[in-house]
Order: sequence, then C-alpha cells, then structure tokens
Amino acid sequence: MKIITVIVLIIIAIYTAGFAVTLWKEKQKFGAAAVFILTLAILILPFFSILK
Repeated sequence: MKIITVIVLIIIAIYTAGFAVTLWKEKQKFGAAAVFILTLAILILPFFSILK
C-alpha cells in the first residue's frame, strides 16, 4: 500500500511542478514559486505523517 501511495504522490507532484513551470513561462514568478513550494510540501509532508 505504501508503494501505491508514493506513486500517487509522485504523479501529483509532477503535475503540480508542470503547472509551476507554466506559470514561470507566463512571467508569474511569485505564483510559480508558491506552487513549487506546494510541490515540495506534497513530496515531503507525507513521509512525516502517512509513511512513518
């Protein structure tokens, strides 16, 4: 079950990072930085709560 969770989290993170790149190309640098921080949170926080 943990492997499925990790795969889903990685897919969500890749999609979110792609959105950050799109925002960066549209010159919305603040929004891109915020989405990139969200992507990092998506990748890091589950290891502290779900995947102990």
